Amino acid sequence: MSFEIDICNRHSDNAVDLSALRAAVEHVLREETVESAVISVTIVDDQTIHTMNREHLQHDYPTDVISFQLDWSSPTGDSPQLTPENRSAQASIEGEIVVSYDYAQQSAPAGNWSTGDEVTLYVVHGLLHICGYDDLSSAEKRVMRNRERSVLSGLGLTPVYPADDARASEESPGADS
Repeated sequence: MSFEIDICNRHSDNAVDLSALRAAVEHVLREETVESAVISVTIVDDQTIHTMNREHLQHDYPTDVISFQLDWSSPTGDSPQLTPENRSAQASIEGEIVVSYDYAQQSAPAGNWSTGDEVTLYVVHGLLHICGYDDLSSAEKRVMRNRERSVLSGLGLTPVYPADDARASEESPGADS
């Protein structure tokens, strides 16, 4: 396994543990049995992610995380398999993850954990998108949410998702990944 992980903090006012984020990215890649990866994580403010969301996804609002799968190849196929886990087994992947620290800071209290833990959730969510998971259908949302829980559990984290409505437990954070 060969992983190149770059993490950049472009938010002027946060204290996220970048080495813990790097460890979280490595954990996801190992759990997904990725062969090689080049992953970039950038932490920004709401204004920056709002601009990116508008320019790249045509959504005119800030969001928690945006991910870009730049490359994906595997000896077993041309695209990730639709399995409950290990969708990028033996794959070589490349991607970018952009996280809003401001969004995490506002959302963390609802999850009863730290802003750093919320940022970790967003990074895991974005990386799972890069690994081939999606949350566009109810069935895929369940698969992705279960995978998120499993990966976060391996990091000693237990996410608390909003219980606003019957669908909330099936939805993943952020609609803009």
